[in-house]
Amino acid sequence: MISRESAVVESLSDRPSVGQQREAVAGLPGVGSLPLAARRWAWLAVGSLVVAGLLSLAVVIGRLPWVAPWIPDPLFFKRCLVVHVNLALLVWFYAFLAALAALRVSGRCGAVGVLTPSLAVVGVGVMVMGAFASGAEPVLANYIPVIDHPVFLGGLAAFFFAVVLFFLHNLTLPTSGGLLPRDASHGVMAAGVALLLAAVTYVSARAGMPEGVDAHTFFEFSTWGAGHVLQVANVCGMLAVWLWMLERATGRQVLTTRASGLLFALLVAPHFFAPMLTWWGALDALYIKGSTELMRWGIFPVVTVVLVACVRHLRRHGLVAGDPAARALRAGFVASALLIVIGFVLGAMIRESNTLIPAHYHAALGAVTAAFMAGVFLFVSAPGAEAGARRFARLWRAARLQLPLYGIGQTVFAAGFAVGGFYGLGRKAYGSEQHVRGIGEITGIAIMGAGGLIAVVAGLWFLFLVLREMAFWLRSRASFPISNNT
Repeated sequence: MISRESAVVESLSDRPSVGQQREAVAGLPGVGSLPLAARRWAWLAVGSLVVAGLLSLAVVIGRLPWVAPWIPDPLFFKRCLVVHVNLALLVWFYAFLAALAALRVSGRCGAVGVLTPSLAVVGVGVMVMGAFASGAEPVLANYIPVIDHPVFLGGLAAFFFAVVLFFLHNLTLPTSGGLLPRDASHGVMAAGVALLLAAVTYVSARAGMPEGVDAHTFFEFSTWGAGHVLQVANVCGMLAVWLWMLERATGRQVLTTRASGLLFALLVAPHFFAPMLTWWGALDALYIKGSTELMRWGIFPVVTVVLVACVRHLRRHGLVAGDPAARALRAGFVASALLIVIGFVLGAMIRESNTLIPAHYHAALGAVTAAFMAGVFLFVSAPGAEAGARRFARLWRAARLQLPLYGIGQTVFAAGFAVGGFYGLGRKAYGSEQHVRGIGEITGIAIMGAGGLIAVVAGLWFLFLVLREMAFWLRSRASFPISNNT
């Protein structure tokens, strides 16, 4: 049994020499440069985290007794919370996925690649304005919380339209000459297909929504199926970054082109049924339970196979000697992989509505964020990576500490939720609403707070490191080649 499993995993790996792969990459035109579309999407992804942090700070400051009287609208801070969640999860994830997609095709993104990030920026700006729409009702729906106001909804629609349009164009372009290895490129393409499926599922659910429902029901279930499919896009992006990280860390591609294409096809294929689940309407059990079961059984098998292949690849080939990025990338992979495994385990324990549910998704989304953080480090160090190795060594030394710190913080944070859930702590309850009854719930809240603080510190450190490097793009373009190709 062991030998058969080993044979299956071994068949997924290529065996080119380190020198051959590096020489092949160095010889490609445009390698070592960042296309304009990729840079714009990256700025939006990282910038959304900055604004999300400021909004969360506004929520905290707004609770101070000498500040609150100056803001008469009691819903203002909940609106800030909604915008914060959308920026920290939706905009961050899908803007960075778009940046990866731009790297896949070596700069040939055309006018669509240049204009769509601008439209997305406008959409995000309008979303932020929605926090200041006096009297607008925040709706804390699962997956995509919203503000029930045309300003916010229009901004959210503009952002998603820009992302969908970009991927519609990007998926028509062949993979050649980009910075991503072939196996990772397949993951990015699969994420794009999942995003398009989520859009179709949303349209189908809207068409199947009965008239006269209240705002919470409308927004909860019109985005329910799409939200589940978006998690597939997140996972595809995470796996793609794993493959990119380990290719850089070991000097060898992890999966063969054929194996990666097959695995990502298997990951996405079941979710082509998602739009069909609305056949009996958006409030029918087929749609509601079917979306959950599709996500529950449709993701973890492929993730498990890729995880085993990645671990075996690291053990077989080791790290590239002399590359300061290798150890940091291995640390980022370990942090992301452990979080996704914890997320799977916690998800399997869910039996009722309590804080085990946020424990599960904070671990799973933390795994995606940890991978994307490592991906941003790869992204900002990609231009002139060979000539700038000394300058980027400082970045990678810091990343080697920052990535595990974030992983630890997010793990402890999820553990706190899990402990509270074991003792029956309810979801979406804050302050006096929590009804904390015993030492177990108090312990869970304390652990959660400690982990959250560690994760926040790691997140701020990440922003400091990458914004310093991204500012270098503006200060000294002549120091390394940055392509103006679109």
